[in-house]
Amino acid sequence: MQEIIRLVIMTGGLLALMLLLLVVTVAVTIERLYFLKKILRQGRNIHNKLRQVAYQNVAALQVIADEAAETLQGHLVSTAIASRGENAEDMELHLEEETMNALPKINRLLWVLDTSVTIAPLLGLFGTIIGMIQAFNVLSSSGGPDKVTGGIADALISTGAGLFIAIIAVYFVNYFSSLTRQIMHQLELIKLILINRLHGQGLGAVAEINGQRSRAKAGA
Repeated sequence: MQEIIRLVIMTGGLLALMLLLLVVTVAVTIERLYFLKKILRQGRNIHNKLRQVAYQNVAALQVIADEAAETLQGHLVSTAIASRGENAEDMELHLEEETMNALPKINRLLWVLDTSVTIAPLLGLFGTIIGMIQAFNVLSSSGGPDKVTGGIADALISTGAGLFIAIIAVYFVNYFSSLTRQIMHQLELIKLILINRLHGQGLGAVAEINGQRSRAKAGA
């Protein structure tokens, strides 16, 4: 414990600040990992259910909306049902608005990880500079080269700590960016399914219409 306190003092307190930054980074990472994975899992479940809904079956869509009322995807289903009296273009605009409204919830707190990527190495470098200044002050006062080299080695711990935090943060920044893209793609896919289910007629209906047209042409 005394060694840790000595290192914190040597780096001008920056090592303690980096420890706090590490705790915040890990906490945000765990929270975002749980949240984004949950959204993807919910989206896959709703997507599978929507694929089984027949065209123009509003009652089945309402059941899905009620079951998933607290989810982002469930809000899309509810919005589509509420807009079913409009044309496909207007419904798409309402669903797009709901999708954009969900984006801040998906990206929430990711700026903390972006900040950790940038600021952690800088804090580490700054702490190392402060530690080296103190090490060279020892050289000027006592002339002990062993103390100087030991002080420099201790000061470099600050740089290592900063890089360690940045490596963790940059990995999860990229990973969460991938999850975010998957979620947005999932929302777009659900939006298209909802428009098709409420405004489409299905392959069977289309085949029947084509058959009617063919028979009409043959009769003519």
